[in-house]
Amino acid sequence: MLGIVAAVLFFFAFLINAADISTSDAFSSTNVMLLGLTALALHVAGFGTGWMSRRRR
Repeated sequence: MLGIVAAVLFFFAFLINAADISTSDAFSSTNVMLLGLTALALHVAGFGTGWMSRRRR
């Protein structure tokens, strides 16, 4: 799930940068990209990968 969030954040960062949209300092393309990298790092670390299945005996 966090991988999808990272992809969406990267897309928004690309749109902000490509369209040269002026935003506030909190939503600059660099900050959105860093949020995407954080979500991607959490995804690779194993957070937000989905439900754990229980083992049956």
